[in-house]
Amino acid sequence: MKRTALRDLHVASGARMVEFAGYEMPVQYPLGVMKEHLWTRESVGLFDVSHMGQVLLRGEHVKTALETILPVDVLGLEEGMQRYGMFTTEQGGITDDLMFANWGNEIFMVVNAGCKDQDFDYLKSSLVGCDVEVIEDRSLLAIQGPKARDVFARMVPDVLAMTFMQSQKFEWQGVELWVSCSGYTGEDGYEVSVPNHNAEAFVNALLAYDEVEWIGLGARDSLRLEAGLCLYGHDIDTGTTPVEASLNWAIQKVRRLGGEREAGFKGAEKILPQFVEKPARKRVGFLVDGRAPVRESVEIVNSTGDVKGVVTSGGFSPTLSQPIVMAYVSSQSLDVEESLFALVRGKSIPLTRTAMPFVPSRYFRG
Repeated sequence: MKRTALRDLHVASGARMVEFAGYEMPVQYPLGVMKEHLWTRESVGLFDVSHMGQVLLRGEHVKTALETILPVDVLGLEEGMQRYGMFTTEQGGITDDLMFANWGNEIFMVVNAGCKDQDFDYLKSSLVGCDVEVIEDRSLLAIQGPKARDVFARMVPDVLAMTFMQSQKFEWQGVELWVSCSGYTGEDGYEVSVPNHNAEAFVNALLAYDEVEWIGLGARDSLRLEAGLCLYGHDIDTGTTPVEASLNWAIQKVRRLGGEREAGFKGAEKILPQFVEKPARKRVGFLVDGRAPVRESVEIVNSTGDVKGVVTSGGFSPTLSQPIVMAYVSSQSLDVEESLFALVRGKSIPLTRTAMPFVPSRYFRG
């Protein structure tokens, strides 16, 4: 297994290490998943996400080239801002989702750990005449929670002025930090790229504050589920389109039918008509009756036992103190608002459809 630059620090902090996307990663710390989750909602959670892929893209026409492989508005993204995007197939499926930032003369992109090698190869083969620099000497950390802004500003005062989806470079003790104001928890916070040889000192400076605790993959997953965010390979994959995944918002009007730069990306012929002609299924959220968690792959049925969908992410919500699920469900079933149930070991557990995010997001928008 591969290791991040902070692996030994995780072990010294009492982390339970597991394999994830080919890396040895901390799934939880002595606090335990439930307390780590609640700590992030109340204070500051610190996550090592260095297993994810970081890449810099350069070239005179790199932004135009990116629009041929991303179904989003790259050219219209303001300098110093970042945007959510995805790679799509000719059939309209998703091969990965990602974040990218406009730094003027270069694009900084972060992709998922399990897909990064194929993503890097895809970028190199697709962005002809552009420079694709894979970053292997920097760690990536997420600082998340309602007190994250105050705590991080003690170290780097200027980050206090950042708003949601900004991406800028700062300096800390002579070290260049690449900072975005975003996160995967629904909380206000930052993701910070720091050189590997400075990562431990940076982390120890953060952990010196009483508000900050290490948080593992277990709580990261329950936090992102409460935030209604997709996990690649579970809620989105090559068999789901962005519209089926309820990611319509991620494809700006300029790239849709009738837009100034409509289509021009892989799968456009499949994806764009779905904005008008509803797809056969949609990703939606449900509250689960009772206390027992409903997990991935559980079928969703109606009152007569007909299968209407399947759960892609599910678990117990510590914040709401009840189970929640995301699932793909027949659009026809959703339209008639029929009663739906999770079929667990032959027992039908009532579901109540609810808007996502399950827990209101608290991103700082200024």
